[in-house]
Amino acid sequence: MIARTFHHRLAFTLVELLVTVGLVMLLVGLLLPGLGKAREQAHSTLCQSNVRQLALANGLYAQESGGVYVPGASRFLSNLNRWHGTRALANEPFDPTRGPLVSYLGSDEAIRACPTFKPDQRGFEGGNGGYGYNNAYVGVQTAEVRQGRIIVTSDLGGTVADRVKHPGETVMFTDSAFVDRQLIEYSFAEPRFHPAFGSRADPSIHFRHGHRCNVAWCDGRVSRESRTYTCSSGIYLGDPAQFGVGWFGDSDDNRLFDLQ
Repeated sequence: MIARTFHHRLAFTLVELLVTVGLVMLLVGLLLPGLGKAREQAHSTLCQSNVRQLALANGLYAQESGGVYVPGASRFLSNLNRWHGTRALANEPFDPTRGPLVSYLGSDEAIRACPTFKPDQRGFEGGNGGYGYNNAYVGVQTAEVRQGRIIVTSDLGGTVADRVKHPGETVMFTDSAFVDRQLIEYSFAEPRFHPAFGSRADPSIHFRHGHRCNVAWCDGRVSRESRTYTCSSGIYLGDPAQFGVGWFGDSDDNRLFDLQ
């Protein structure tokens, strides 16, 4: 019997190598969009948890402060205090470890930053994690001077929780940012109109999660909202629409922010 010798070819030919590389690149091309969407969904979910935690912390703050919510910017003219931190000098960054909500934010006592938010520069409201507070109505104490117009009577405390007539329909915190040439950090969620004057405000709600934003309402509920309107007063350079900044809701008024 004649023994047959078999020789196994172990090396790839150039054609086989090119085909293999092409298949790998094709698979990568198919998988990357899905991985990107999954990563952004995870970021959005984490952001929802962050903004919910802020609302819960503010609720606990009110329980221990005579029913009064945290002030958004106490002693505003001093420019040293915010809901998210304090500073010794007006030209310093805010220290988030010294904010009024610190003791209600869990074991690490920190405002957790939105993983999606990448501002072009820190701006003048750094340390807020990318979240804005409804300071115009919830973060101050007010009195109505005429229908639809209010004045601030004190900024040393937020509004009394019982004054919020529809907690499930009143904004407390949102994803936020501001456009001043570039996208910068900003710690307030501005309503569509300035409550005291009735003039149009510049938007600061940031729709950064697949053109949607996370909103924590005064009842602790969190929702995802789509942008329905945006504009610019012309005071600041830059187009809010280009950066995904605007407002949600179908009514061009302040009803999702005010206390009624």
